[in-house]
Amino acid sequence: MSETETPHPGLSFRAFVTTIAVIQAVVALSIDMMVPALGQIASALHVGAGNERQWVITAFVLAFGGAQLLYGLAADKFGRRPVLIFSLALYSLCGFLAAMAPSFTLLLLARAGQGIGAAGAQVVSVSVVRDCYAGRRMAQVNSLSFMVFLTAPIIAPSLGQALLLIAPWQSIFTALGIYGGLITGFVALRLPETQHAEDRTGMNWHEFRAAIRVTLTNRMSIGYTVGGMLLLGAWLGFINSAQQVFSDIFHLPKLFPIIFAACAICMAIAALLNARLVEHFGMRRLAHTAMLSFIATSALQAAAALSGHDTIVTFALIQSAMMFSFGLLAGNCGAISMEPLGHIAGTAASVQGFINMLGAAVIGIYIGQDFNGTLTPLTLGFFICGVLAMVTVTVAEGGRLFQSHHVASPRP
Repeated sequence: MSETETPHPGLSFRAFVTTIAVIQAVVALSIDMMVPALGQIASALHVGAGNERQWVITAFVLAFGGAQLLYGLAADKFGRRPVLIFSLALYSLCGFLAAMAPSFTLLLLARAGQGIGAAGAQVVSVSVVRDCYAGRRMAQVNSLSFMVFLTAPIIAPSLGQALLLIAPWQSIFTALGIYGGLITGFVALRLPETQHAEDRTGMNWHEFRAAIRVTLTNRMSIGYTVGGMLLLGAWLGFINSAQQVFSDIFHLPKLFPIIFAACAICMAIAALLNARLVEHFGMRRLAHTAMLSFIATSALQAAAALSGHDTIVTFALIQSAMMFSFGLLAGNCGAISMEPLGHIAGTAASVQGFINMLGAAVIGIYIGQDFNGTLTPLTLGFFICGVLAMVTVTVAEGGRLFQSHHVASPRP
């Protein structure tokens, strides 16, 4: 496919980008709004150890990652629109069920259901973008939608904390259920089917297996997917332990929404800059530069923690700089990994999402559960994941970094 867009009737370019961002925001909202409420949830549902409360986030992320694999098959068979509507409706329903959960176990089951619904929304939205755009134009769409999407983590912790001031913790899940219901209605009324007729496949194991093989054996696909997984895993480690970091280390829990919003704003600025710069410098040059910057800032953060010079000010500043680099990475790495797989976009998005989120969840669990009252596990986690991601991408590129090139789209 060329880098020109394929028509998506009924939506302007801005409306299309906003729709994708709003759909993908269910993931950020479902994770970030929870953080201020973890203490209240643990107290209300009689959860013991401090690290155990992290499962409110982890249950969602694990289900989100694990469920993505089958959604690609369904999206390639039945089309994007019906699968998207089903997954969003499931997400909304489970939000209301979580609000009514009488025990921690049932809450985690409802959170897993939310994750399963959000997985379909994520996979199909990625497929919709690849149906309509390719190459640098696709990276631009990803960056713009990522920038809009990042308003969720900017406001989500503050929104969660604001709800807790006027209502119990159940109100957060009720709000997520309403949000999911509104998106479901909009998609049902306005979003057309975007899958190309020639790419419609039969739901059979042979073709599914062939598409999986192409996704896993394509060097760019797997290399950038694993690289993104490592970086996202470090970020999830921060999300899992953030409430404890601000409460137990800095003793300033009320600063969490502010500092988290600052980090998200830095990512949004980076995504906006990337949307403007990618046409001039290319995806790879920007992504590789940002990855080196991520490693450098994470090394600085780890050095401050290990030397005992970490303060709330240094943590906020370095973390914001690190997230700026992450904002440059996200859209470009996703576009590069999907670029050669347009003809199997649904299955490819699900396989990549499965690897990315499930692997990131495991990494995030390890980092979060290793919390010991210091910043050392978290900061070392960022640095090690950044270095491993750089190694993975270097191998995928055959050692040729910062070079733009076209990748052919193989058929399974």
